[in-house]
Amino acid sequence: MKRLRVGVLYGGRSGEHEVSLASAAAVFANLDRTRYEPIAIRIEKDGRWALADRPPTTVSAAEVIEQSRLEAARPSRSGREVHLVARPSEETILSIDRRSSGEDEGQAIVTGLNLDVIFPVLHGPYGEDGTIQGLLELANIAYVGAGVLASAVGMDKAIMKVVFAAAGLPVCPYRAVLRHEWQAGRDAIASELEKSLSYPMFVKPANLGSSVGISKAKARPELLDAMDLAGAFDRKIVVEAAVPSAREIECAVLGNDDPEASVAGEVIPSREFYDYEAKYLDQGSKVIIPASLGPKTAAEIQRLSLLAFKAIDCAGMARVDFLLSPEKIFVNELNTIPGFTTISMYSKLWAASGVDYPALLDRLVALSLARHAEKQQLRTSVT
Repeated sequence: MKRLRVGVLYGGRSGEHEVSLASAAAVFANLDRTRYEPIAIRIEKDGRWALADRPPTTVSAAEVIEQSRLEAARPSRSGREVHLVARPSEETILSIDRRSSGEDEGQAIVTGLNLDVIFPVLHGPYGEDGTIQGLLELANIAYVGAGVLASAVGMDKAIMKVVFAAAGLPVCPYRAVLRHEWQAGRDAIASELEKSLSYPMFVKPANLGSSVGISKAKARPELLDAMDLAGAFDRKIVVEAAVPSAREIECAVLGNDDPEASVAGEVIPSREFYDYEAKYLDQGSKVIIPASLGPKTAAEIQRLSLLAFKAIDCAGMARVDFLLSPEKIFVNELNTIPGFTTISMYSKLWAASGVDYPALLDRLVALSLARHAEKQQLRTSVT
């Protein structure tokens, strides 16, 4: 049987670059080499695409983050420059070998390479937000995960909440503030937030993941600092009312038009909330799978997960995060490309549901090919 050539796309320009390296290392380590030929395509922090000389191997996000902090800030230049052909073509990507010495100095050798499917393992903006997905749609190539719309909605927490509310899903009270509005009227907006939400509040950049730029504000001075921090990462800021005595529950979804939900898990953060350090650097956070929930609550978590998945027209995979108070379940957010190491919540939830990591990769590739084949049946002309 011919092996499928899978382009694993990782790295990226977002603040979650290092997390992506760890996720991609796990994907490379677990793709069945009898079925797949993985191709490592790395996007540097400056946006340059390259065929990596070797794939990433460190599956611990904490180790990757620490390594990046110790290294010089300049981007890596290993690997041949590569460009995706943004139209249907037998050559999906073009690699460019620029000669810098000898008789061929100043010349370039261009080589085409065909891929059967792209596996984006990109977290955050410029990868999980519909931008890469749009490029892959132009190239008309199968790719793992959500399409353009679901990726964009899943990245923008403010728009996501609007869609969830329209679908009848329970969301906690929140407000969305544009950065220019905040800069023009800090005191007035702070007063309005205090009246409508009250303390404590969680302040987040609308378009970022991995809890980057998130703060918990318990008083006006903390709110001012939190808004400034979130505004440094995005032009749109989401402010949420804290849910009292909330438990953090997560559920994984897998599928296209008929998705399945995993068992639910619970995160007990080592800090006051599950911020970037608690997720990736501290060792004190705990994960309980399956979560200690009554049967009705567990079933409701799964039901809401599937509704959230369908509400944004998601495909492939997603992790849905909940805040569970003693009285009510709130859908907090949905991640279209969740952390994907072997110890990430998404893969652990499916392992506890009977789908191990290699089988999970097989399912995701198959789902991407099925979705792509279905799109090829659409008419693109009226003549």
